[in-house]
Amino acid sequence: MSLDVFLALMGYAFVTSITPGPNNLMLLASGVNFGFSRSIPHMLGIGIGFVVLLLAVGFGLGAILTAFPALHTALKVAGGAYLLYLAWRIAATRSIATKSGESSRPLSFLDAAAFQWVNPKAWVMAVTAMAVYADTQQPFLSVLAIAIVFGVVNLPCVSLWAGFGTALRGFLSNPVRLKWFNMAMGALLVATLWPMLR
Repeated sequence: MSLDVFLALMGYAFVTSITPGPNNLMLLASGVNFGFSRSIPHMLGIGIGFVVLLLAVGFGLGAILTAFPALHTALKVAGGAYLLYLAWRIAATRSIATKSGESSRPLSFLDAAAFQWVNPKAWVMAVTAMAVYADTQQPFLSVLAIAIVFGVVNLPCVSLWAGFGTALRGFLSNPVRLKWFNMAMGALLVATLWPMLR
């Protein structure tokens, strides 16, 4: 991979990782409702889950989904349903968690990693990265390089969103403000489904 391609890939990884999408909106809400440290498994699940998705797409899953459109449709439906469930969970949260023993909890590592497989933005990012940056002359190495770049770039980007949420905890400790914030986050999460519906 040439330096120009590598820098372009870094830019693509940064822009797609830092911009709003389901993962970042959920981390913003998680930072507000649970704090930064309790959101770390969620952040790690996003980073590692997305790298695994990238590797799968790079090593042939994209071709399987193209060959079997019904499987692709099933993933979209499952992803949409899970996203609606998560949006409802966020919108229904009414108090900031202060103890790890409370019934409300942030997404776990496995929840967040599994979500990447039904996250519409993650699929667009993965397929685009492989289509644009993978080298047909060195497919194995280029797929690994793309996955490593995203692994390095993604975690700091998504961590910022949890950090922003944590910074808002004091302001949103007012139950009325928190209620409206969580309802807005739930609505924005539902709005991320729009590209799938077009």
